Amino acid sequence: MISMDTLSASETASIKNILTLRYDPTMTTHVPKRTADDFLESSTCSVLKIESLIQSNIKNFVKNISENHFSVGLSGGIDSALTIAMLRKAAPDAKIDAISVRFVDSLDESETAKKIGQHFDADVHVINIENYLADLPEAISIIKYPFWDSHWFYVVKNAIRFSKNLLSGDGGDELFAGYTFRYEKFLSLYNQDMSAMKKTQLYMDCHQRDWVPDQDKIFGSKIKFEWSEIYKQILTNFDNSLGPLNQVFLADFNGKLLYNWIPINKSLHDHFGLNSLSPLLSAELISYATHLSPATKYNGTTKIGKIPLRELLSKYVPKEMISEEKHGFSVNTVNLWKLNGKDICEQYLRNGRIVEDGWINKEWIEKRLKTELDVRYVNKFFGLLAFEIWYRLFVTKEMKSSFVLK
Repeated sequence: MISMDTLSASETASIKNILTLRYDPTMTTHVPKRTADDFLESSTCSVLKIESLIQSNIKNFVKNISENHFSVGLSGGIDSALTIAMLRKAAPDAKIDAISVRFVDSLDESETAKKIGQHFDADVHVINIENYLADLPEAISIIKYPFWDSHWFYVVKNAIRFSKNLLSGDGGDELFAGYTFRYEKFLSLYNQDMSAMKKTQLYMDCHQRDWVPDQDKIFGSKIKFEWSEIYKQILTNFDNSLGPLNQVFLADFNGKLLYNWIPINKSLHDHFGLNSLSPLLSAELISYATHLSPATKYNGTTKIGKIPLRELLSKYVPKEMISEEKHGFSVNTVNLWKLNGKDICEQYLRNGRIVEDGWINKEWIEKRLKTELDVRYVNKFFGLLAFEIWYRLFVTKEMKSSFVLK
């Protein structure tokens, strides 16, 4: 995605996607894209089967590692807690360092992470991040795409201090129905007579933090934005005979997981020379989980997801340690905006290179900087900031990766 003088047609399309979807489905990913056939219901849910598949994946990883020492990204949520539990079972004598990240003025689950880590005899390291945006140039220089949501960068950068072997809980939300807030909204507005396009649009309405109502006004003269182009890239997930929840699961798998989380993490792992494993993303477990009935993973009455993973984890930790809500490593972007995010965005976007060169609309920037912003517009500004940083790193080449935003 690196240009010398300007942006190619493919790069322009990529920018539009990332600034609207927060991922780019034109990227190359080493995990295959799924089709409707992959989500046909044919598996009987067995917690013992899931445990066996996770254990097998971890044991294969452990036996190929010379040192009996591992790091685990531990947020305090279901997926990372299950990962450390399964690692300890597979390697009872291993040295484990758990990495948790605490962002200023954001939800703090580090105490829960500490309790879980200590329960499995791990050394827990809580990394305090005062300015989430400070190291954005370094993160983007590694990822080579303008993604701002790179919290994993802080996990990896610190994990390597303890061990070159890192495990993460990626994939639990997509495979075992963790995005309960999305399912609830989608099902409440869904009807069986909807066309594939209407379902696509409804799905996008369940992702409102990724785009803003005046999304088409963001782009400058050099980028032609059409919602139809965005919808077309998602449509195939809903143009099939799957039930509504399986269609959402399919779209979720073929979205941020495939074209944001996985490529970002792989880039970071490769850069820092890590041996990495996401035990929930083995080919065998993906194949098994995607063929499970949605009802075995998500309870539409209680609005609780990840039912099999919760049941499995309850064998290893007290139930009071298991949260019913999804959080993970999360940054309160509105608080970040008030703390220093607005000042940083004003500094780099008001007369930004992407504005001067016609990629982003100057009037939109000026108008929105003068108003009180909700979380959707705050997130969009951080996306634009990432684009500006990427542009200065790889196009104008006036910024170095070591540069710190403040």
